[in-house]
Amino acid sequence: MYLALAAASDGPVLELACGSGRLCVPLVSAGHTVVGVDRDPDMLNRARAAWATSGAAQSTTSGASLELVEADMTELDLDRRFDLVILAFNSLMLLPDRAAQERVIHVMRDHLTADGRVVIDVWRPTPDDLELYDGRPIEEWARRDAETGEQVSKTTSARYDAASARATVETHFDASRGSEAPHRTSRRDEIQFVSADELLTLVETAGLRPQMVAGDYSMGDLAQDSERLIVVAAGPNPGPNQNDRDGATQSNALKGL
Repeated sequence: MYLALAAASDGPVLELACGSGRLCVPLVSAGHTVVGVDRDPDMLNRARAAWATSGAAQSTTSGASLELVEADMTELDLDRRFDLVILAFNSLMLLPDRAAQERVIHVMRDHLTADGRVVIDVWRPTPDDLELYDGRPIEEWARRDAETGEQVSKTTSARYDAASARATVETHFDASRGSEAPHRTSRRDEIQFVSADELLTLVETAGLRPQMVAGDYSMGDLAQDSERLIVVAAGPNPGPNQNDRDGATQSNALKGL
């Protein structure tokens, strides 16, 4: 989906909360000019390493480039405009409250070209999903870390507050090598869930114009049981060819996925 959206654009791409490069590196490898923003320098170092070892990084003819910026996405001002601005893979939900979510969507708007688009992508938990958010520990996976040679297991526990649509998630990584005692690394995340109506309100309050609301990465219609909520919106000041671009993007780039 993201490759199709980028292919339908004709300018640079901005990805907020780009993390370790899961999305921005494949976009650059596909020939796009991408700026990735994240406030975590360790994640950005992983993105740099991923890009450095990619085949596209060795090419001098593609014209693509990757620039990584360490910054808080809610306060970002690059003084540049982009044809596509992305906030993917639940990153909106990691912001602490509605005010922060509203700020980042305004940042997305302020970095759009006249004909640009934003795309926001979040998880829609089911009631069954949230039943597990009662504090019980859940082992999500156990595997060998290729970099360190350690055996690592990931365990999470979460508590959900229905009144605020917030959850606190505790994550523990227990790593060990051979007969050594395991050592633990832990983190806590506050998750602010957002419904379709709430996200559309945030988008429209920022002056953006929703174009597509989808429930999966094939851009299928949003349904009651859809696991994803994906909103594609245009900027407040459409360019002269925006109507033509809207139709072409939907029919040629997205519906064909």
